[in-house]
Amino acid sequence: MNAEIVFKYFPNLSDIQRQQFVALENLYKDWNLKINVVSRKDIEDLYLRHVLHSLGIAMVQPFKPGSDILDVGTGGGFPGIPLAILFPDSKFTLVDSIGKKIKVVEEVVDGLQLQNVTPINKRVEDLDKQFDFIVSRAVAAMPTFVHWVKGKIKKESKHERRNGILYLKGGDLSEELKDYRNAQTLELSDYFSEDFFSTKKVVYLPLKFKG
Repeated sequence: MNAEIVFKYFPNLSDIQRQQFVALENLYKDWNLKINVVSRKDIEDLYLRHVLHSLGIAMVQPFKPGSDILDVGTGGGFPGIPLAILFPDSKFTLVDSIGKKIKVVEEVVDGLQLQNVTPINKRVEDLDKQFDFIVSRAVAAMPTFVHWVKGKIKKESKHERRNGILYLKGGDLSEELKDYRNAQTLELSDYFSEDFFSTKKVVYLPLKFKG
C-alpha cells in the first residue's frame, strides 16, 4: 500500500504535498533501519497504519491557517508530520522525551523540507507554551494525558470547536472516559472504509484555559 491511499481521501493536495507524502516511505524505511521507531510490520503498512491514521484527526477537525498544534509523545512523528504536510499554514510542535525518536523526526522534517514543524526533545510538562489543539496517538490513558497537558491550551478559540485535545484511540473507551462527560468520540470508520479503522476513534476533549 502506497501514498495513493492518502490521495484517495485527500484528492486536492498540491504537487508539493503529494511529493512529500510519497517521500515519507523511503525516509522512514531508511531511518527505521538505523533507529527503530516503527515496528517492522507497521513499516510495510506505513500509509494505512500511520499516515492515514494520523490524518483521521484532519477528518474531524481541519486546522485553520495560523493554528498552533502540539503533538505529545510524537514518537517517529505521528500524527504531527502527516498533519503538518496537510496543513502547511499551521504550526506544529512535536514533543517526545526520547532523544533518538526526536532525531528521526528532525531528519524526516529536514528531508521533507517542512518549514512549519518544531521538534523538541523534552517532557511535555516542561514545555512553556500554549496551543489551539493538542494531538496524540494513545500515549497514555486520558486522565494521565490531561494531567500532562494542563495549562497548555490557549484562551481564544479560532475554530468552531473549543480548543482542546484530539486523541487517536481504539477499542472500548467507556471506562477511561467516564469522568469526562464533555468528551466526544468520533468513529474513524465513518470517514475511512478500510477494516483497520473499524475500532479506531478520535476522542475530542475541550479543555478550559488555565492562566
